[in-house]
Amino acid sequence: MRRQVLLFIFSLGSVLGQVSYSIPEEMPKGSVVGNLARDLGLDVKRLKSGKARIFTGDSAEYIELSRERGVLLVKERIDRESLCRQMTPCALHLQIILENPMELFRITVEITDINDNIPSFKNNEKRFEISESAITGSKFVLERAVDSDIGINGLKNYSLKPTDNFVLKIQSQADGNKKVEMVLHKPLDREKEEQISLLLTAVDGGEPQMSGTVKIFVTVLDANDNAPVFMQSVYKAAIAENSEKGTTLTRVSASDADKGSNGEVSYSVSTAMDSLSDIFTINENGDVILVGAIDYEKAKNYQIDIEATDSGGLSDSSKIIVDVIDINDNEPVISILSKSDSIPESSPQDTVIAMFSALDPDSSINGQVNCRINGNIPFTISTSSHDFYSLVSDSDLDREVASQYNITVKCSDEGVPSLSSSITLTLEISDVNDNAPVFERSSYEAYIVENNTPGLSIFTVKARDADWNQNARVSYILEDSSFNGVPVSSYVSVSADSGVIHAVRSFDYEQIKDFQFHIKAQDGGSPPLSSNVTVKIVIQDQNDNPPQVLYPVQTGGSVVAEMVPRAADVGYLVTKVVAVDVDSGQNAWLSYKLQKATDRALFEVGLQNGEIRTIRQVNDKDVVKQRLTVIVEDNGQPSRSAAVIVNVAVADSFPEVLSEFTDFTHDKEYNDNLTFYLVLALAVVSFLFITCVVVIISVKIYRWRQSRTLFHSNLPVIPYYPPRYSDTLGTGTLQHVYNYEVCRTTDSRKSDCKFGRAGSQNVLIMDPSSTGTMQRIQSEKSILDEPDSPLEVSIMGYQVWPCTFNDGPSCIKFNCTSSWEFF
Repeated sequence: MRRQVLLFIFSLGSVLGQVSYSIPEEMPKGSVVGNLARDLGLDVKRLKSGKARIFTGDSAEYIELSRERGVLLVKERIDRESLCRQMTPCALHLQIILENPMELFRITVEITDINDNIPSFKNNEKRFEISESAITGSKFVLERAVDSDIGINGLKNYSLKPTDNFVLKIQSQADGNKKVEMVLHKPLDREKEEQISLLLTAVDGGEPQMSGTVKIFVTVLDANDNAPVFMQSVYKAAIAENSEKGTTLTRVSASDADKGSNGEVSYSVSTAMDSLSDIFTINENGDVILVGAIDYEKAKNYQIDIEATDSGGLSDSSKIIVDVIDINDNEPVISILSKSDSIPESSPQDTVIAMFSALDPDSSINGQVNCRINGNIPFTISTSSHDFYSLVSDSDLDREVASQYNITVKCSDEGVPSLSSSITLTLEISDVNDNAPVFERSSYEAYIVENNTPGLSIFTVKARDADWNQNARVSYILEDSSFNGVPVSSYVSVSADSGVIHAVRSFDYEQIKDFQFHIKAQDGGSPPLSSNVTVKIVIQDQNDNPPQVLYPVQTGGSVVAEMVPRAADVGYLVTKVVAVDVDSGQNAWLSYKLQKATDRALFEVGLQNGEIRTIRQVNDKDVVKQRLTVIVEDNGQPSRSAAVIVNVAVADSFPEVLSEFTDFTHDKEYNDNLTFYLVLALAVVSFLFITCVVVIISVKIYRWRQSRTLFHSNLPVIPYYPPRYSDTLGTGTLQHVYNYEVCRTTDSRKSDCKFGRAGSQNVLIMDPSSTGTMQRIQSEKSILDEPDSPLEVSIMGYQVWPCTFNDGPSCIKFNCTSSWEFF
């Protein structure tokens, strides 16, 4: 296969080069036409990034581009004869379009002929009726063979066999075709041979050589010794394209010197070319009539071979050359080669927006096209080469003035009347950062109440940017400055996205009454643009004292628990949260709310008094450990609040409480001497138990001496305390202390309790750091200080003052708090 490459470089407009290739027809699909990237001096990566593609207009795509390899490939089978017929040279004209930046390259692929068509005759046989009186030298026109190939592969020669009576005469014509005639060189004798059979063979010059044949049958007749003769060897005519069928082109004439039937002449169009007999015909008068459609864009002229034959079979031939006159019947065809959907507003003048072609298949002025655009817009059309145009900008663009253009390109030919076509392109103008943000005000002043919550939104500054998208995205920045020697960033902050100014700290009106700072609005462009504004913050005075919880006291190392017996009824007073607010008026009105609780269905908090009471009957299913979070809130604007955690133990005994509340403490500490301490504890408990038994027996024996012994004996009463229990004076969970006086007779087990005076307080404390020993802090008044006073004994958390009367009942005074309702 022979392939030729020619490279031409142009400097006109955007057409950068032209490459020509030559390939034979009938190449298989996928065959390489040429290395386009190498021949144009382009990198394969450029073909990919530029989205290289082939533009062929309305014609079929026979060639395709492989961007990965940078080569042109055969896409469809190419038949030169169907593509170009007899036209030479036969070539495909392509345009390679690249983007970013836009470039145009012209590609010409010449299709060379191969010997793939045999010479052929329209008819398989030809019959003649020739008079035996035909003189030697008489000529008989034979059908010309047609070979679709051209050049050396085209028709080369004819041969006629046998040659007893006829020889072959071939004449070359001006159009390159050959006129084939059969010449009588030996007189005919009907009596000897009435039928003669001949074989006409046409051969081409290709390799291998191909041939076609037609059979000729001659019937020998009697005397007709004069053949028809045309008045002209060549006739000329012209007809406008799209003429109606039945239009007469011209009239031809042939004469025959014979008389009678031998002098009658009939006309016919040569059948060598099928298409001609379908378009033209000739009647008996010699009028050439249009019977088909003619189109200047398909054929600009026709050469018609005609024959004149008399009744004796003698004939003559002539040629009619018909020129087709073009009329303006085609509007320009606009094809977009490449276009940009968007360009930045900062694009310089003469930026290429689109490349397009405007082709008119008409000829002369009918095919001359002028293109223009509509309206007063900053664009113009420039001609890069014949029939190819570029749409370029001719002035500065501003997206803020016009963000989109609908550009209508109208192309008109110069025919009469003029025909035109148009196409509309939509172009987006992309934004560049050419506008700084602008604040809505020249300065701002905002107010905030003192004692605000850090992070509180104070005010919002707003700036607008006429740009779009990222370039219009405004960020707010607090500029570095100081007030009273303190950076302003420790007072306020600004949200970068929304411009909301937040208080970083809680302001105190007594310390700061107002201060100023600067905020910068900066857009997201590159490089960014910015503007500044001054903001003044004025502090307003307001309620600034939150409630203070006095009871229960929150300790750091111990867990204070209020005890609720499981027999407690609805409305049982568990404890009372006591809080104060140093403010006055409605700012000191406190309300109590239960925020969180282990079991919300068990407890409630009095809204005004802070009393924690049960709201249903306590049952065995309730967990021992209850944790309540109480919110104390004042009535100020804005309101202030404090939270307190109250631990409640739902149990009937201290051992149960202690075993459950060990979860509130830290993990137990174990050591190697655990067994020793267990044995020691068991011994102590046993000793105490025996001692108590002895004491009880002694009391029973010496009951009549009990009162005297209590007043004068220094022997203390040793009570039993559960492990890890301690009683600390004056730190109880209730502020109300009750005294009880218990009077008993020597012979009665009934008791009579009377309300007495306030005494000391007792509280149950589970101390995580305790070692398991129990301590009892007694009243400041010691029984050793006044020997004549009653002995104050602490029994099971009660303060007891035993007393006696002469020969009367004995009395025991109890001092207890509500906390001891555990027992």
